Amino acid sequence: MKRQAEAIEREIREYINPVKREYLPKFFKTGKGQYGEGDKFLGVVVPDTRSVAKRHKDAPFDVMAELLQSQWHECRLCALLMLVERFKKSGEKERKLIYDFYLSQTARINNWDLVDLSAPGIVGEYLKDKPREHLYRLADSGVLWEQRIAVVSTYTLIKNHDFIDILSLSERLLYHPHDLLRKAVGWMLREMGKRDKDLLVQFLEKHCRTMPRTMLRYAIEKFPEEERKEFMKR
Repeated sequence: MKRQAEAIEREIREYINPVKREYLPKFFKTGKGQYGEGDKFLGVVVPDTRSVAKRHKDAPFDVMAELLQSQWHECRLCALLMLVERFKKSGEKERKLIYDFYLSQTARINNWDLVDLSAPGIVGEYLKDKPREHLYRLADSGVLWEQRIAVVSTYTLIKNHDFIDILSLSERLLYHPHDLLRKAVGWMLREMGKRDKDLLVQFLEKHCRTMPRTMLRYAIEKFPEEERKEFMKR
């Protein structure tokens, strides 16, 4: 399994862009005390990583686990994209295996793009017709990236006009201290508002005076300018 994971890493390395290798660590805040502290980048863009993932989506979970242990961000991303691609083509039994494996690896899903490019396509898709207790377990974990998985996974549910969980999670995480989660909650509220503006306005009427400004700004991003200004004043 280690040998196969190393072969996939070599494929990823074929796409290294030296300019991106310099830029990505700054973009993903890898400096001391920042949210991505210590993360390392080869300098490979997402479309190229995805092309490698598609070629290896049927690799055993042990290979994906090896990639997820990599120090290189793109190797971890490749493993997650392999899971997403495989999930699309799988039946219910294998989807459950993918879902369970994904949740067993959350310690290595440790930056916002890793979450955002995988959680809706695995956790959100799997939970469309199932109980959602795992979302609340993740939200209550106290781990930033697990909490973001819980929130961003609702994107799939929101697209199906299923808004209960984003409303409940938003209230649960309303005063979270980290901007990355505030943005994620605001983003999901905005997506809900595209489909049901009245419901979003009801939520904002209840919380806009106390919710973090970052969260509010993201939630009302698609509102007309005057309406945005009015909510921000309040």
